[in-house]
Amino acid sequence: MLKTGNGHGGGQSSRPAPAAGTRRNTGALPGTIAVLQSNSLPTLVQRELERMILAGDLPAGAKLNEVTIAELLGVSRGPVREAFRALEESGLVRLEKNRGVFVRQIAVEEADEIYELRAVLDEFAGRRVAQNVAPADLKKLRALVERMDRAATRNDVDAYHAANLEFHDTLVALAGNSKLLITYRRLVNELHLYRRATLAQAGALPLSAREHHAILDKIAAGQAAAAGHALHEHVMGSRERMHRTRSEAAATAAPARKRSKS
Repeated sequence: MLKTGNGHGGGQSSRPAPAAGTRRNTGALPGTIAVLQSNSLPTLVQRELERMILAGDLPAGAKLNEVTIAELLGVSRGPVREAFRALEESGLVRLEKNRGVFVRQIAVEEADEIYELRAVLDEFAGRRVAQNVAPADLKKLRALVERMDRAATRNDVDAYHAANLEFHDTLVALAGNSKLLITYRRLVNELHLYRRATLAQAGALPLSAREHHAILDKIAAGQAAAAGHALHEHVMGSRERMHRTRSEAAATAAPARKRSKS
């Protein structure tokens, strides 16, 4: 079933969108009609698949069947095919000739490189925003940090992850460089699997929340260099947590493998 929203998983759910060439249900909710009128069907399919991938409903390495997805979302195959192409451009899936479409699976070596590049981009964005942030923008960033605080208190990894993604996306958007934003969003999509896993670590949410408070304080104070540095350290800290998560998982799996062989 298609969901409408902003792509961060926070939108309201709607009735299934009609297949191409069918008449819309005149009894549909007004909000649903407005969304369908302002967005193409392939865009809605893309957003729903993006939500499912980022939420882990479609895991890394999974093969996406065009017919199955079309039936699941209640649309024809055309919009699904277009959505696949858009998702490939955004870095979430890969299209393999004669094999099909797969949710991208990033090797840890590539993830390392992406974290390094993302740290540089975040640092640049932090400097830019701290130099000329408007009160309304600062209010929006503060509201997102408060959402993270509430999610951390509940130990709600999914809610925290969504607010975290929106905070950084908003921050980069405020830097006012469209090319930067496009590049950044692709990198974030490629890292989604690792980023969520690091947040699931014990004690990770309160630590991450404190780091975001420090970043916001420096931006609010107009401390450009300090804000950029805090963002760079935050991203590289996430990379360290990624490696710690993998090490812990490997240590846990080793005894199980040993028992299975005995």
